[in-house]
Amino acid sequence: QRENNMVMMKALAVAFSMATAAEALNAPKSSLNTAWSYPTTTAVEEMTTTEMPFHQQLQQHPWVKAVKETARGGGVAKSFDVALLAYFFFWYLGNYYYNITNKLALKNSGGSKGFPMTIASLQLLVGVVYALFAWVAPDMRAPPTITASDVASMLPVAFCSMMAHCASVFALSAGAVSFGQIVKAAEPAFAAVLSTFVYGRPISKAKWFCLIPVIGGVVIASVKELDFAVSALVAASSANLFAAIKGNENKKLMDTPGLKDRLGSVGNQFAVTSILSFLMSLPMLIATEGGKWSDFVATLKSTPAVMNNLLLSGAYFYAYNELATMTIKKTNAITQSVANTAKRAIIIIGVGIVLQEDLPLPKIVGSLICIAGVFLYSTIDSLLA
Repeated sequence: QRENNMVMMKALAVAFSMATAAEALNAPKSSLNTAWSYPTTTAVEEMTTTEMPFHQQLQQHPWVKAVKETARGGGVAKSFDVALLAYFFFWYLGNYYYNITNKLALKNSGGSKGFPMTIASLQLLVGVVYALFAWVAPDMRAPPTITASDVASMLPVAFCSMMAHCASVFALSAGAVSFGQIVKAAEPAFAAVLSTFVYGRPISKAKWFCLIPVIGGVVIASVKELDFAVSALVAASSANLFAAIKGNENKKLMDTPGLKDRLGSVGNQFAVTSILSFLMSLPMLIATEGGKWSDFVATLKSTPAVMNNLLLSGAYFYAYNELATMTIKKTNAITQSVANTAKRAIIIIGVGIVLQEDLPLPKIVGSLICIAGVFLYSTIDSLLA
């Protein structure tokens, strides 16, 4: 299993390098050759056995070379966006494996009574290590040229991002992954209230009506939830609240004159946010679980599954979030809505089956109603226009 996980991590890394190269070189949206083939498992396994440093192998990978060549004018096919499909595929794959490895790390370390805050914080650290490596590695990603004022303006977004992540991890430690994902699917309800009453951006009446199936679906799914915990519901709802605030604050942040140019790329924006989020998580870690640090270290030594899944979940979390950011940048609002709707369904059903969670009929029906409501909420204004 560990070997399979390592192969999957490096497959994600291939997509990472491709995405980074495409963005850094401003590759056109539909500029990839349709003749390219996806890397096979055998090809990825061969990359894991060579003595060449892995980041150098990535730069030699055909996808990375092709993206660079295409960005310089060497692309020939423009009717099929292979890069965008790759973004979607690895975004879904990373999210899927993050939820599995995150749950395994939490479960093997004691669940909600174990070290959820420590695990959440260290997952952010894994992303920080990658971000810093990307900036110092040759030809990988140019670092941002932001000022102290820019960093200060990014603090609200980073804080909300940290709180949303930590609350999500705690929710998944206290209950089933499928239940946590169903509650998190209700994020539009929180976004609607905040947008209307706090940020002065009212939504349409049609969107308000679409919130009825969203909230109703969550209620139906919770009726016979065998792994129900009030703490999981509260934590997942808190994650929704902070995610909604983050979305609104991010819109304000991007209006800062010249900030996009100083950041340089979407990847850099996510990297800086991740670094700030990790630093902000440390005081919470110390306050809530600092006294249990020696117990956590002992758990790492006695239970290898905790260490393995902690590192993997941190890598998957950073990878799928950055790829999601890049995917959203290349698509329109309708495509994003469909993608997020499909992702929720895949995670709720797929992860529930893999982790052998209980999936009674009310839970499945409720999740489908909720997801359908989210899709309508995201698209109703365009459909009625």
